[in-house]
Amino acid sequence: MSTTSEFIQRSGNNVENEQRAARNETQPDDKKVELGKKVTLLRGVSIIIGTTIGGGIFIAPKGILKNSGSIGMSLVMWVACGVLSLLGGLSYAELGTCIKKSGGHYTYLLEAFGPQIAFIRLWADLVAIRPAAMAVISLAFGQYILEPLFMPCDIPPMAVKLATAVGVTSVMYLNSMSVTWSARLQTLLTICKLLAILAIIVPGMYQLFKGETSNFHNAFDMSHAQLSGLPLAFYSGMYAYAGWFYLNFVTEEVENPERTVPLAICISMGIVTCGYVLINVAYYTVISAEELLASPAVAVTFAEKLFGKFSIAVPVFVALSCYGSMNGSTFALSRTFYVASREGHLPRVLSMIHIHRHTPLAAVFILYPMTLLQLFVGDIYSLLNFMSFLRWLFIGLVVLGLIYLRFTKPDLPRPFKVPLFIPVTFCLTCFTMVFMSLYSDPVNTGIGFAISLTGIPAYYIFIFFDQRPKWLQRALDSFNRTLQIILMVIPGE
Repeated sequence: MSTTSEFIQRSGNNVENEQRAARNETQPDDKKVELGKKVTLLRGVSIIIGTTIGGGIFIAPKGILKNSGSIGMSLVMWVACGVLSLLGGLSYAELGTCIKKSGGHYTYLLEAFGPQIAFIRLWADLVAIRPAAMAVISLAFGQYILEPLFMPCDIPPMAVKLATAVGVTSVMYLNSMSVTWSARLQTLLTICKLLAILAIIVPGMYQLFKGETSNFHNAFDMSHAQLSGLPLAFYSGMYAYAGWFYLNFVTEEVENPERTVPLAICISMGIVTCGYVLINVAYYTVISAEELLASPAVAVTFAEKLFGKFSIAVPVFVALSCYGSMNGSTFALSRTFYVASREGHLPRVLSMIHIHRHTPLAAVFILYPMTLLQLFVGDIYSLLNFMSFLRWLFIGLVVLGLIYLRFTKPDLPRPFKVPLFIPVTFCLTCFTMVFMSLYSDPVNTGIGFAISLTGIPAYYIFIFFDQRPKWLQRALDSFNRTLQIILMVIPGE
């Protein structure tokens, strides 16, 4: 094996020769430096469930109740969001089986509409959406992992942020060290989440069968409902279900994707939808609508009423649930940046793989600085509010791309093909809710749209005009080469 100094010494003028030499010297057993196919059906289900069931269902499902206007309509919205997510998942299953590239949204927009639209989505992901989403779920982890230590006192905000930073760092480290161990951890944490869900559903159903139905009287009283609240209720529900698309981010690492991707999506969304609806029914057997709206953490309030002192276990399960979402999303999102680098939309080093561990080391860590920055200085929750508009706008565009490819590339192999009404229904629903949000929340929607539009000049500066000044090109080459040496990564075979 070559030493680090030898690896550095080989970094000369001809980068390609250096990379081939590194492969030959570090891989004496002829094992390829590549991302292997290690995602089985079980691990695929674990990725989807593990990233979908985060802190939202345990902490604050009141967004749907507040904006839908009644308990009955909130339950209808939970079912509707679950069905809509399944329709979106089936559409993505077709895309994942006919376009067998990792990268998810970015890859499908690239194939359907070209590099500019794909880059704008990538830009929005990189500068705002993903760091903010990671920071929010990480803050929930930090809050709830410390809850048992500080009860009944308030947790110092800086302690939460420090615990959050430790959690984010550990997730990044694990995903950079081993694909296998991050996948195994995801499976274990998914099992913990399902146990936590059962711990709420079973006693809740017991209360229901005992006749605790007073909170369901006049469940469909719509006197406080407003049409303008429906898009916000939709965003709350779809945020809780967001995760059904993450397996498509790692398609190249899935065993037998033609079978695994559709099965994993259908199994996962069936489990998640049933779990979410039953959890909310369980909540209402014990908690009134007014108490739910006043509670900062619904699962904890539910547990305190039913379990007494044993409610201390709930924050631990919530923390594990959040950690599973952090791990699963890091695993999946790093592949988007890996593929974007391979397509020339990000620095070349992000598409390189560690010579020993076979992980996309640089792609895993790209979100780390921005996440920590937003964690300590950013107004994260406002950012997520106006970025919800962009998330569903682009997902609607992806499914519109599926319909477009049906007509422009009819001969494209489609091992799994859904009836056309499924992507059409999903696409129309997304666009309807997106444009209704312009009426419901024009300020935040406009800000989010403006942030995304900054991707247009970035595309022309960094991608379209490839005649860069020599000094800038030398600086970029030096940056790639230096980071490649430090991280000990080379292009995959």
